[in-house]
Amino acid sequence: MTIMSSDQIENMSEKEILVQILKTLISIDQRMDRLVPGDVSMTRKTSIEDDNEGPSTGLDVMTLLSLPEHLRTTATVLFELGESTAEDISQVTLKEGAVESGYLNQLVRMRHVKKYRAGRKVYFCIIDNKNID
Repeated sequence: MTIMSSDQIENMSEKEILVQILKTLISIDQRMDRLVPGDVSMTRKTSIEDDNEGPSTGLDVMTLLSLPEHLRTTATVLFELGESTAEDISQVTLKEGAVESGYLNQLVRMRHVKKYRAGRKVYFCIIDNKNID
Protein backbone atom coordinates (compact mmCIF):
# COMPACT_ATOMS: atom_id res chain seq x y z
CA MET A 1 0.00 0.00 0.00
CA THR A 2 1.53 3.27 -1.14
CA ILE A 3 0.61 6.72 0.09
CA MET A 4 -0.22 9.11 -2.69
CA SER A 5 0.49 12.81 -2.73
CA SER A 6 -2.29 15.34 -3.20
CA ASP A 7 -0.88 16.19 -6.68
CA GLN A 8 -1.20 12.56 -7.74
CA ILE A 9 -4.77 12.39 -6.44
CA GLU A 10 -5.77 15.61 -8.24
CA ASN A 11 -4.63 14.10 -11.55
CA MET A 12 -6.73 10.95 -11.08
CA SER A 13 -10.26 10.42 -12.30
CA GLU A 14 -13.04 9.80 -9.79
CA LYS A 15 -13.12 6.13 -10.79
CA GLU A 16 -9.35 5.75 -10.23
CA ILE A 17 -9.67 7.36 -6.79
CA LEU A 18 -12.49 4.99 -5.84
CA VAL A 19 -10.47 1.98 -7.05
CA GLN A 20 -7.50 3.16 -4.93
CA ILE A 21 -9.77 3.59 -1.88
CA LEU A 22 -11.20 0.09 -2.41
CA LYS A 23 -7.70 -1.42 -2.64
CA THR A 24 -6.71 0.36 0.57
CA LEU A 25 -9.83 -0.86 2.39
CA ILE A 26 -9.24 -4.44 1.23
CA SER A 27 -5.65 -4.22 2.49
CA ILE A 28 -6.82 -2.91 5.87
CA ASP A 29 -9.45 -5.65 6.10
CA GLN A 30 -6.86 -8.34 5.38
CA ARG A 31 -4.55 -6.95 8.05
CA MET A 32 -7.36 -6.81 10.59
CA ASP A 33 -8.30 -10.42 9.79
CA ARG A 34 -4.73 -11.48 10.55
CA LEU A 35 -4.78 -9.43 13.73
CA VAL A 36 -8.18 -10.59 15.02
CA PRO A 37 -8.96 -14.11 13.79
CA GLY A 38 -12.58 -15.19 14.16
CA ASP A 39 -11.79 -17.92 16.70
CA VAL A 40 -10.04 -15.69 19.24
CA SER A 41 -10.92 -16.79 22.74
CA MET A 42 -9.42 -15.66 26.01
CA THR A 43 -9.77 -17.65 29.20
CA ARG A 44 -11.51 -15.74 31.92
CA LYS A 45 -9.83 -15.35 35.30
CA THR A 46 -10.94 -13.74 38.53
CA SER A 47 -11.03 -10.03 37.80
CA ILE A 48 -9.59 -7.29 39.99
CA GLU A 49 -12.37 -5.02 38.73
CA ASP A 50 -15.89 -5.30 40.15
CA ASP A 51 -18.02 -7.46 37.82
CA ASN A 52 -21.20 -5.60 38.83
CA GLU A 53 -20.17 -2.38 37.07
CA GLY A 54 -22.09 -3.12 33.88
CA PRO A 55 -21.70 -5.06 30.65
CA SER A 56 -18.30 -5.67 29.11
CA THR A 57 -17.80 -4.52 25.55
CA GLY A 58 -14.70 -6.43 24.45
CA LEU A 59 -12.90 -5.31 21.31
CA ASP A 60 -14.17 -5.77 17.79
CA VAL A 61 -12.61 -4.38 14.62
CA MET A 62 -14.69 -1.20 14.57
CA THR A 63 -13.99 -0.48 18.23
CA LEU A 64 -10.29 -1.09 17.66
CA LEU A 65 -10.28 1.35 14.74
CA SER A 66 -12.08 3.97 16.81
CA LEU A 67 -9.43 3.94 19.57
CA PRO A 68 -6.69 6.58 19.68
CA GLU A 69 -3.41 5.44 18.13
CA HIS A 70 -1.61 4.82 21.45
CA LEU A 71 -4.43 2.62 22.81
CA ARG A 72 -4.83 0.83 19.47
CA THR A 73 -1.12 -0.06 19.50
CA THR A 74 -1.36 -1.41 23.04
CA ALA A 75 -4.54 -3.39 22.26
CA THR A 76 -2.99 -4.79 19.08
CA VAL A 77 0.06 -6.06 20.96
CA LEU A 78 -2.22 -7.55 23.63
CA PHE A 79 -4.12 -9.39 20.86
CA GLU A 80 -0.85 -10.74 19.49
CA LEU A 81 0.64 -11.80 22.84
CA GLY A 82 -2.53 -12.97 24.55
CA GLU A 83 -2.66 -12.69 28.34
CA SER A 84 0.25 -10.43 29.28
CA THR A 85 1.65 -8.05 31.84
CA ALA A 86 2.26 -4.37 31.10
CA GLU A 87 5.98 -5.16 31.14
CA ASP A 88 5.54 -7.83 28.43
CA ILE A 89 3.72 -5.34 26.23
CA SER A 90 6.27 -2.60 26.88
CA GLN A 91 9.04 -4.84 25.54
CA VAL A 92 7.22 -5.00 22.19
CA THR A 93 6.10 -1.36 21.98
CA LEU A 94 9.40 -0.03 23.38
CA LYS A 95 7.52 2.26 25.77
CA GLU A 96 7.99 2.36 29.52
CA GLY A 97 6.14 -0.28 31.54
CA ALA A 98 4.34 2.41 33.55
CA VAL A 99 3.09 4.03 30.33
CA GLU A 100 1.75 0.72 29.03
CA SER A 101 0.19 0.00 32.42
CA GLY A 102 -1.64 3.33 32.18
CA TYR A 103 -2.87 2.54 28.66
CA LEU A 104 -4.00 -0.95 29.71
CA ASN A 105 -5.86 0.46 32.71
CA GLN A 106 -7.61 2.91 30.37
CA LEU A 107 -8.72 -0.06 28.25
CA VAL A 108 -9.93 -1.77 31.45
CA ARG A 109 -12.00 1.30 32.40
CA MET A 110 -13.43 1.33 28.86
CA ARG A 111 -14.40 -2.34 29.44
CA HIS A 112 -12.37 -3.68 26.50
CA VAL A 113 -9.78 -5.50 28.62
CA LYS A 114 -9.95 -7.56 31.81
CA LYS A 115 -7.37 -7.27 34.55
CA TYR A 116 -6.53 -10.01 37.02
CA ARG A 117 -3.82 -10.85 39.49
CA ALA A 118 -1.82 -14.06 39.63
CA GLY A 119 0.42 -13.87 42.67
CA ARG A 120 2.11 -10.48 42.62
CA LYS A 121 1.80 -9.99 38.85
CA VAL A 122 -1.11 -8.20 37.20
CA TYR A 123 -2.21 -9.65 33.87
CA PHE A 124 -4.42 -8.19 31.17
CA CYS A 125 -6.47 -10.00 28.54
CA ILE A 126 -8.94 -9.01 25.84
CA ILE A 127 -12.56 -9.61 26.86
CA ASP A 128 -14.27 -12.32 24.82
CA ASN A 129 -17.92 -11.25 24.38
CA LYS A 130 -19.00 -14.78 23.44
CA ASN A 131 -18.09 -16.24 26.83
CA ILE A 132 -19.10 -13.55 29.31
CA ASP A 133 -20.74 -15.06 32.41
